[in-house]
Amino acid sequence: MEDQVERIRAVISRVLGVEPERVGPDTSFLAELGADSMMLIELLTNLEIEYDIEVDESELAHLVDLQSVLDVLARARQA
Repeated sequence: MEDQVERIRAVISRVLGVEPERVGPDTSFLAELGADSMMLIELLTNLEIEYDIEVDESELAHLVDLQSVLDVLARARQA
């Protein structure tokens, strides 16, 4: 599980242009890391490519922090 978290953290930091250490479990992408809606769309796309899955676009609003990304990916795998 820790490897998966680090892999996701790397994707998030790359897309948002921040150091991986700044991406904590509940660090807000919008308020604390300065993400905007276009960055979140790019994040969703990168996660789909990285994990070879399709995430419903309605999940975009749920991408608020690292924990929510883990939850969104779990739901996408179950679909």
